[in-house]
Amino acid sequence: MADPTTVPLVPLDPFGADHHGEQRRLREAGPVAQAELPGGIRVWVVTDHALLAELVADERVSKNWRNWSAIQDGTITDDWPLVGMIKVTNMVTSDAAAHSRLRRPVTRVFTRGRVEQLRPRINQIVAELLTELPAQAGPDGSVDLRSQYAYPVPMQVICELLGVPREWRSELRRLVDSIFRTDTSSEEAVATERQRLALLAELVRLRRDEPGEDLTSALITLREEDEAALSTEELIDTIWLLLTAGHETTLSLITNGVRALLTHPDQKAIAVAGDATTWSGVVEEVLRWDAPIGNFPARYPLEDVTIAGVTIAKGDAILAAYSGVGRDPRQYGPDADRFDVTRSPQRHLSFGGGPHVCLGAHLARLEAGIALPALFARYPDLRLAADPATLPPVPSFFSNSAAVLPVQLGQAAATPPSAI
Repeated sequence: MADPTTVPLVPLDPFGADHHGEQRRLREAGPVAQAELPGGIRVWVVTDHALLAELVADERVSKNWRNWSAIQDGTITDDWPLVGMIKVTNMVTSDAAAHSRLRRPVTRVFTRGRVEQLRPRINQIVAELLTELPAQAGPDGSVDLRSQYAYPVPMQVICELLGVPREWRSELRRLVDSIFRTDTSSEEAVATERQRLALLAELVRLRRDEPGEDLTSALITLREEDEAALSTEELIDTIWLLLTAGHETTLSLITNGVRALLTHPDQKAIAVAGDATTWSGVVEEVLRWDAPIGNFPARYPLEDVTIAGVTIAKGDAILAAYSGVGRDPRQYGPDADRFDVTRSPQRHLSFGGGPHVCLGAHLARLEAGIALPALFARYPDLRLAADPATLPPVPSFFSNSAAVLPVQLGQAAATPPSAI
């Protein structure tokens, strides 16, 4: 087994100050590098696209956090700042038969057809938000497009889909934001976890007493018909997974897409002159070039495994560097760092792969595929209101995006864009 001290160590910045620079340093450290998490916790990071594609389908590697030796031996305790991202029980943190059992109820109610039925409602939400944007301008005339547009599109969609009451959404927004931050203290992490569990338990109680045409009600019905389908803990953590995954990825995808197009006017020109197929290419290139998820936790070998000549011990943790492999020149060639909406083929791993491939990928693509072209059609003179190099990042090495996106809207188009 290779001595871990011989493998380069790259500390991950919890504030996300130089995300792509950090990912480049990880790639330069080798196809398998080491990173340091808060509290001095060391993990492995796979930075090679082809190797990561193999890893996510490798049955020798578990997604169950109970297999992490640092949790087993007490090195990581319940007050570790990142515990809320790790110690949950849902289909993302389970394997084999347990994974199938937990994924099956969701696939029964969260179908591609049901997602496609949301298209008219997403068009309506987008149109309403675009109309309201000028009223959200600050004293300098700028609008924070992340908070006023990229945020409410997926949040409203997923909350309606899951039957979350409107008056709960501001608190839910705070909790979702907190769970992805990696600069939180132990005390904040413990408080967030307690509040998360309380809110979700209340949502389950509400939808059990007052069921509706929503996914939470459908999951509760499935559980009552077959108690083996989901335990109470699994039900709560599955709802939380749908809330966070159904929101965070699209929020950053829309934010990153707007930023990319406004900083690459040649690519913006191609996009706005194109059709739905062109915009689909835009979405895929944003997912590759500026992936919403930077480093995703975690996988744990069930036995010693060797990757690119490095032996990773049973029970160690491995992060998937999704945004890093999106710019891997070994996969995308010498121009991997170039944003090109006409790039072909557009394969990427930003939604994962293997049995744990993201169930919400179609919803994220649908939302971004509506929100981006509608924005540029309504506000053709849209421009950034700040130097892109000065935009503060989301304080996270899990999420990859700007924390704010100030823009000047310019004159609205005389005729609002039609539904896409």
